Amino acid sequence: MAMAPSPTTGQAYGVKYVCQVWDVPRSSFDAAQAPAPESAVTAAPTALRSPKPVITHKALLAAIRRDLETSPWTGEGHRKVWARLRVRDGIRVSRKRLLRVMRENTLLSPRRTRREDEDSDQRQITTTTPNVMWAIDATQVTTVQHGKVWIFGIAEHWNAEFLGWRVTKRGTRFEATQPLALAVRQQSGHISAGAARGLAIRHDHGRNFMAEQFQKQVRFWGISPSYTSVGEPETNGIERFFQTLNEQAIHGRVFQNIHEVRDAIRNFAARYNVRVAVEKNGYLSPLNARAARLDTTFRRAAKCNRVSRKPGAVHRITTRALPRSRLDKTPFEADSGVRKVGGGHWG
Repeated sequence: MAMAPSPTTGQAYGVKYVCQVWDVPRSSFDAAQAPAPESAVTAAPTALRSPKPVITHKALLAAIRRDLETSPWTGEGHRKVWARLRVRDGIRVSRKRLLRVMRENTLLSPRRTRREDEDSDQRQITTTTPNVMWAIDATQVTTVQHGKVWIFGIAEHWNAEFLGWRVTKRGTRFEATQPLALAVRQQSGHISAGAARGLAIRHDHGRNFMAEQFQKQVRFWGISPSYTSVGEPETNGIERFFQTLNEQAIHGRVFQNIHEVRDAIRNFAARYNVRVAVEKNGYLSPLNARAARLDTTFRRAAKCNRVSRKPGAVHRITTRALPRSRLDKTPFEADSGVRKVGGGHWG
């Protein structure tokens, strides 16, 4: 029709005029036009630049598929695959090359969008030493027999360790203190008054966490509450952990009762602390990161207190009295270097 002549002017209508009359986009007209056979050019296959890599693309792809099949986790990205291949299999390739191979073969995990209006802290709440800040949160799971049940969890900000959990039918303020008591007993050995002095607990403004009974119990152990920003629960620092919990243990399953939920969380906790690779830990698991810190601390202490092995050497032992403030410190304060400030609060 575009090439047909007009009976009035004797000239062709043209593509622009025809598309305007028929209300058809020019892009649709151009896409419908098939290329001429003589204009078709066979594209040459792309070849790798020299020098050739040590491991071929086929071998690398086979190693990636094998790692994803043997991993106990689902939805992992290229960074953890790259770290496991370097440490476990000894395959040292560029991370960008591994990313390109996984993208070409649709092996990447679903991409998570990032908020554009990020705060100055880049939405990262990390600590350099353990037992400085923990986070607590809760979620709900639907079961067939018992309806909705609550899952409370405690996570360490330092190494992302899963410290304590509780699955219960009612998400009250009394149930919220149970996983916290479990974590405090695990780290300090007791749950008496001041057992966790120097520790801060991060939580949102849920009514079970803002209740007077929960706040009193937290302060009884010497823990300072740290509140998230109003309307921004992601500043809790534990939302990413609960997302991993839902992806690996909750989503895609039908739980008959609360006991099946407890078994799932128990198995997840055992696997998570031992086998998950955390990027901020140098791709070590939470327990391995804690063990590496203890080993470094002991080596540093042994290096500072060397004893001569020469026969007949005399070693002078000096003692000094520690101040009362040092004697009263709990393991939390001794490890994190927390000091007492004015007003009788620990921070």
